[in-house]
Amino acid sequence: MNKALKAKIRHLDELILKNHRNNGDLLISLTRAQEANGLLDNGRPFAPVLRPFFFGRAKYTEISRAAETLSSALERMTLAALENDEIMDELDLSEAENRMARVDPGYPGVCHSSRLDTFLHGVDFKFLEFNAENPAGIIDQMQIEKVLELIPEVNSFLRENPHWKPRPHLKLLNSMVEAYRDFGGVKEFPSIAIVDWADGTTVTEFEVLKVYFESRGHNTIIADPEELVYEGGILRAGDFEIDIFYKRVIIHEFLERFEHDNPLSNAYRDGNVFMANSFRVKVAQKKASFAVIADPKFSNLFTGEQREVIKRHVPWTRRVRETKTDFHGKEIRLIELVRKRRENFILKPNDDYGGSGIFFGWESSESDWDEAIETALKGSYVVQERAPIEKTPFLTYDREIVSEDLIIDFDPFLFRGRVEGGLVRMSSKSLVNVAQGGYETALIVLEDPC
Repeated sequence: MNKALKAKIRHLDELILKNHRNNGDLLISLTRAQEANGLLDNGRPFAPVLRPFFFGRAKYTEISRAAETLSSALERMTLAALENDEIMDELDLSEAENRMARVDPGYPGVCHSSRLDTFLHGVDFKFLEFNAENPAGIIDQMQIEKVLELIPEVNSFLRENPHWKPRPHLKLLNSMVEAYRDFGGVKEFPSIAIVDWADGTTVTEFEVLKVYFESRGHNTIIADPEELVYEGGILRAGDFEIDIFYKRVIIHEFLERFEHDNPLSNAYRDGNVFMANSFRVKVAQKKASFAVIADPKFSNLFTGEQREVIKRHVPWTRRVRETKTDFHGKEIRLIELVRKRRENFILKPNDDYGGSGIFFGWESSESDWDEAIETALKGSYVVQERAPIEKTPFLTYDREIVSEDLIIDFDPFLFRGRVEGGLVRMSSKSLVNVAQGGYETALIVLEDPC
């Protein structure tokens, strides 16, 4: 982003602070708007930011192209893993996950919707992990925009500066219907089941999606996996016949709770349900997928362009185990390196979400880090090199307006491999996650001046 646009954004912040420093009524209205638009995590409004996050068009395009290239590399890796036991072993799927990943979903490609979690640092950026299951937050852009419309200075800024607003919720539906057609579906307006546990924390998001899907002509139900019935070659939720199974339930949780013989698995194996995303995405979902793509011994899987993106934008990542491996061109003993240089590494569970089970070396004492390594060795973990970060001041509010220095985590959404917007998460802590107290705001792409 050029200096002129940066100066305009600084001036916007100054105006908001000057005009609303003591405007308690506005802050109450903004909080109520968050609640009305479902922007809550366990009852906590999570979008208390007083303006959008702005990208210049050139930077947005650069990150989008890199994300699309990396997504294609992860898809290539997934298909290779189904044919190569060495790769599949590296990913450490459970027996049930492995078995279901090998079932043909009935349509080409791996992910109809996904998300790459990304840290920003100056002009650089690093992709940290891939959410291939079915990423949450796709409707947050639309809902946060409704909140920010209450701030006059934001409206004036957008009127005066050419910009573009992403619409990931539109792309979500379009991508599902396109994949349904590839599956062989012929209904003009296929019925959609949004399926997750009834006690999940994202039910508000599902309700917004249901309203949107129905506005586009698709009968929609929100269902729990326990409600599924498979009879006569048709999968139903109660009496609701399912054409598109929008799977929001996490695969390993589903397979842990249900035996091999259950309505969804049976319909899926029989080729009688279109599921988005399919069981196959668990291959790419594993955090060890980054250990595969970042390891030189698997580099022949990828094109030159893919290798370049991996080299520039994927941190060094390996499965945690007692082994020798490559570290930036040198052979090292992995555990010895990780133990000695804890300030440079993070330990992550191979398959978890919401920030659970993560250990930051730079925030750990020597003894705590030793314990974390032992935990990782006993479980299924990856170690990843620390990505550089920078903090950016943002105005946030609760009872009053404050300026906070926040880490920005921009997570582009991909629909059938093409980027449309992304989740903008923010936190003062190393773990940038809404479930761990982080924030969100909307993304606005400013058109770069000629």
